[in-house]
Amino acid sequence: MTILVTGSAGHLGEALMRVLRQQDRDVRGIDIKASEFTDSVGSIVDRDFVRESMAGVDVVLHSATLHKPHVATHSRQEFVDTNITGTLNLLEEAVAAGVDSFIFTSTTSTFGDALRPPSDQPAAWITEDVTPIAKNIYGATKTAAEDLCRLFHRNNGLPCVVLRTSRFFPEDDDEPVRRDSFGRDNLQVCELLYRRVDIADVVDAHLLAIGRAAELGFDKFIISATTPFRRDDLDRLRSDPAGVLDLRVPGWREVFEARGWRMLDEIERVYVNDHARERLGWHPAYDFQRAIHDLGQGCDHRSKLARAIGAKGYHETKYADGIFPVEP
Repeated sequence: MTILVTGSAGHLGEALMRVLRQQDRDVRGIDIKASEFTDSVGSIVDRDFVRESMAGVDVVLHSATLHKPHVATHSRQEFVDTNITGTLNLLEEAVAAGVDSFIFTSTTSTFGDALRPPSDQPAAWITEDVTPIAKNIYGATKTAAEDLCRLFHRNNGLPCVVLRTSRFFPEDDDEPVRRDSFGRDNLQVCELLYRRVDIADVVDAHLLAIGRAAELGFDKFIISATTPFRRDDLDRLRSDPAGVLDLRVPGWREVFEARGWRMLDEIERVYVNDHARERLGWHPAYDFQRAIHDLGQGCDHRSKLARAIGAKGYHETKYADGIFPVEP
């Protein structure tokens, strides 16, 4: 089996390449950037490059994308070119080459405005049944790419699995208020409660999707750490997540207090991975409860893979506000 990984120089692409190489799998990586994990340099927008890269491929792991942090630095057309046209190129050439399955890395950002209910409403319980409401070009183009995957399964019989990953990057938060209010590790451990996943678990979901794609045909899965919360916690999460945690994860306060950390004042949505655990057979290892245990033992809460990849950033330029552009 020959596996093609797009975006092999990025966070997830590198993670996939590392693990697949360690498993002695026949894998090739493509990216617009040269790297230790990139076998061929080129753009998925270039149809000829995609066609050449697809020769002899059995499975495509499509993680190449323009991300949310690129919204301030790239045009809407560039998002359309990369996230939609690039995906179309890959799908069409995959069909032409007789590829067995196509795994598309999408994002929970596709849910957009559905993620933030009015302040007087309970927190949102986000499952695959929630209808996306795009709030930026990133979400709009990723949703369109998901629809292309569905179309190619419907019309061409290509098994396509869509993995909507929550945030796994280690960089500081893209919202200045959150960066100013929390230390990075403090915030990212809190996010494991409702909107973060370790990259090792994301890789595991992709590998499971390879094995299950033919059976699944087409499906979408939320890939996020297992939350300790329940549906009947949603009202209280808007004002007292710490109180809810006292019930769900006893002992968390001692670990936070030992580090001078604090809990979020509000949680407005919770990503639910039930469908991925039940149908994909995915069992993420890294969640808030494990983080509390590991931190309590004086251990790093992140996977070895996450530590090995580290931070990459999203732009070549150093901005006054760190890795993120300052809005005009």
